[in-house]
Amino acid sequence: MLACAYFGPGLFKFLTDLKKHNDRDWFLAHQSRYFRDVRDPFLALIADLAPQLARIGSGFIADPHPTRGSMMRIYRDIRFSADKSPYKTHIAAQFMHGKGKHAGIGLYLQFAPGRSIAGGGVWRPEPLALRKIRDQIARDPRAWRKASLGKMKSGGACALGGESLKRAPAGYDPNHPCIEDIQRRDFYLGAELIEKQVTSPDLFAAVLDRFRAAAPLAEFLANALSS
Repeated sequence: MLACAYFGPGLFKFLTDLKKHNDRDWFLAHQSRYFRDVRDPFLALIADLAPQLARIGSGFIADPHPTRGSMMRIYRDIRFSADKSPYKTHIAAQFMHGKGKHAGIGLYLQFAPGRSIAGGGVWRPEPLALRKIRDQIARDPRAWRKASLGKMKSGGACALGGESLKRAPAGYDPNHPCIEDIQRRDFYLGAELIEKQVTSPDLFAAVLDRFRAAAPLAEFLANALSS
C-alpha cells in the first residue's frame, strides 16, 4: 500500500483562490501553481491507482493522460449556463467501468474545499439505463442489498446518495421489499474525505478503501445494463 503525500496545502489554497478570482487572466497568471499543486499530483495519484483498480473490479479504467484520461477538465461548459465563470472550483476524476462507460457508471473522486469525496455508481442515468437498473433490483433484491452495503475496512460505510421519486415508478410493485431503492433516480455510494486526509500520506489508502466499498455497486449497475 502506497503511503506518500500527493498534495500539500497548495491544493486547497489554489482552489480557494480560484473561487475568488474565477477568470481567465488570473488563471493564466497562476497556471504554474495549478500544474504544480493540483494537476500533476492528481495525475500521479491516478497512475498509482490504476493497478489497484484492476484488482477490485472487472473493468475500471484509470488513465493518467492529462487531457484525454480519467481527470476531468477544470474548464466549465458555460454554453447553456447563466454562470459564466470559466473554471470549476474543484478537481475530479472518473474511473469508468468498461461495461457501463456509455451510461456514466464508474468510480468517482473529487477534491474541493469542504467537499472532498470518493465513491462510485451512476448519477442520473438516461431512461433506458434507469429502467434496466430498476428491473435488475426488482429481479434480484438480494444481490442489490449486498452490492449496496458500502462497508469500508476502516470502519463505517459509504452512504447511498442522490434523489428519489416520491412513489413507485409505473410498472413496479409498490410493496416490493426494495421499492425505496427502485424509486431512486441516482445510484451512488460515497464517503467524504476531510482536508487533513487529502494532504496526508494516508490519502491513497483512504481513497482505495472507499473505492473498494463502492465497486460492487458499480459492478451491479454495469452488469444490469448487459443483462
